[in-house]
Amino acid sequence: MLIAHRPLKGRFAATSSRTGRRQAAATLFRAMLQISAIFQVIVSVTLLALILMHSGRDAGLGGMGFTPASQGGTHIVERNLTRLTVAVATVFTLNSVVLYRLLA
Repeated sequence: MLIAHRPLKGRFAATSSRTGRRQAAATLFRAMLQISAIFQVIVSVTLLALILMHSGRDAGLGGMGFTPASQGGTHIVERNLTRLTVAVATVFTLNSVVLYRLLA
């Protein structure tokens, strides 16, 4: 015996619609969490590499083989490296806050 499908009426229709929206929101939440977590790993590895490239007492970029032609070039490279490190650290901090808010 075949039973024809009838659309839901009354409060059952609203419940079905709300359930679908909740499932869609949960799927979006999981996707945002995964994307933020992967991005956090990439940013943290980048930040680690940038921090390791900074100069110690005498080495710095010159110790890794990056030797510009003059001392002035070294100063400019170090300053730009510092700016890039601060920018990546800021992104790392903001993404940490986003991850905290998603998990809290």
